[in-house]
Amino acid sequence: MAQHELIMPKMGESVAEATIINWLKEEGETIEMEESVLEIATDKVDSEVPSPVEGTLVKRLFAENDVVKVGEVIAIIETEGGDAAPTASSNGSETPKESNTPAAPAAASEAEKRVSDAMEATGSIARESNGRFYSPLVRSIAETEGISQSELDSIEGTGSEGRVTKSDILNFIENRGSAPAKPAAPAATPAAAPAAPAQGGGMPKYTGTIPVFPGDEIVEMDRMRKLISEHMVMSKHVSPHVTSFVEADVTNIVNWRNKIKKSYEAREGEKITFTPIFIEALAKAIKDFPNINISVDGTNLIKHRQINIGMAAALPSGNLIVPVIKNADQYNLNGLTKQVNDLANRARAGKLSPDEIKDGTYTLTNVGSFGNVMGTPIINQPQVAIMAVGAIQKKPSVIETPEGDMIAIRHKMFLSHSYDHRVVDGALGGMFVRRVADYLEQWDPNRDI
Repeated sequence: MAQHELIMPKMGESVAEATIINWLKEEGETIEMEESVLEIATDKVDSEVPSPVEGTLVKRLFAENDVVKVGEVIAIIETEGGDAAPTASSNGSETPKESNTPAAPAAASEAEKRVSDAMEATGSIARESNGRFYSPLVRSIAETEGISQSELDSIEGTGSEGRVTKSDILNFIENRGSAPAKPAAPAATPAAAPAAPAQGGGMPKYTGTIPVFPGDEIVEMDRMRKLISEHMVMSKHVSPHVTSFVEADVTNIVNWRNKIKKSYEAREGEKITFTPIFIEALAKAIKDFPNINISVDGTNLIKHRQINIGMAAALPSGNLIVPVIKNADQYNLNGLTKQVNDLANRARAGKLSPDEIKDGTYTLTNVGSFGNVMGTPIINQPQVAIMAVGAIQKKPSVIETPEGDMIAIRHKMFLSHSYDHRVVDGALGGMFVRRVADYLEQWDPNRDI
């Protein structure tokens, strides 16, 4: 028997550690090659770690909610054949008996590469659907065999919490067409585990009595919703929020987009939305008012040179994630459109890497996509400001012409700018949102893209 060290894989250039949120295999259970062993998380991005070998899980070196550095050994898998390799635990756990044959560094490196590659091989199948996760291996098989998302959702899973295993999907492929797939089994409710405490002692909780009426359903927050809740409460606690509003006339932008959107889609193979236009205007205004592009560290101000604009994206689950366009001011409008579409599509499919939701210096959220005319967004810490753009509406408006004032139908929208009043006063916050509106209103209707 040989013992293989399962290590914490690398998940991004700046990601040094991850939290274990769920073990999918118990000690003593057998593991197939590329089968998921545990779930890990970095901030809002969850991933599964598959095994690069086939064998038996003999030792779990960390518990759920433990934070583990990239490259550390997280479990020992016993495989058939070969000599046992020595294993060192980073958390003081008992180590397996040493062998005279040292572990080959190349083998560990190859194992890490295989795990990382398997985690990236997600294809077009969503990582999470209908309340259950799909491992990289299952998603890869589904894409190779042409199995649609709805077909995958219909497969009855025999794994932990109703997960679809490699055997489940292979059995489905073998019997495909000869019998209808069974309805998807609802995911089993896991036993309640103690939640990891939030920074600062945990999220405040209402201490009064909450009535529960007949027919009410009690559902535990998923992990992402817990993180969002804690982050929002923390932000309101840390930053005194002030919001300024400006109504912008975006008629030229609407008419311009209507004129070029079909030719752009035919040429580029993708749509152009209003979001890259808003981001371009924000980047220009940040250059004009760099004190919006800062963070607060105690009594120090960190003035960011990079303009990294996050764009809040709603997920199919109802949760929110904020992918970031790094150095947004260095892209032209076509480049911003490509970035926006790529990040939005991969956000909805659960394919963002941890690095792609980090290091934002300003955030844009589009409440207009839900038909809202305005909103008062909460600052995405450690930033000091955030802007919400509302729905574009046709309104009668007084316009100035050489012949005098006239009433015309114009396309208008509200911009809502929330800012941290510790460091952004009303003058700066108000001038900034006004400048963004100016850039939108001064849009060249003859512009090329």
